[in-house]
Amino acid sequence: QVQLVESGGGLVQAGGSLRLSCAASGRTVSTNAMGWFRQAPGKEREFVAGTTYYSKTDYVDSVKGRFTISRDNAKNTVYLQMNSLKPEDTAVYYCAARLGVVLASAPSEYLYWGQGTQVTVSS
Repeated sequence: QVQLVESGGGLVQAGGSLRLSCAASGRTVSTNAMGWFRQAPGKEREFVAGTTYYSKTDYVDSVKGRFTISRDNAKNTVYLQMNSLKPEDTAVYYCAARLGVVLASAPSEYLYWGQGTQVTVSS
């Protein structure tokens, strides 16, 4: 089993920055593809960013150039640096891990999920 715990969410003004962390425990996920998703009220869960063991990355178009996903395999931790935040980035952000090593953007491709951390961007 894998447990994922997110941290780093909070309230920030538009244009500000936050750094989310996702610490994995239990079975190591250092070789698994990892992703960040978000879900705003009344909306479906959306892929935000993903990374492989070798740090190949992918992003949804709306965050390209503003968000950066990274991972520290030795620490079993994945990060999401969010800059130039916008009110439309407001959501609960979830960390997720696949069983496989290939990037994927569909939530159904991910087996393990964290409990989520709230990010609120005020205008």
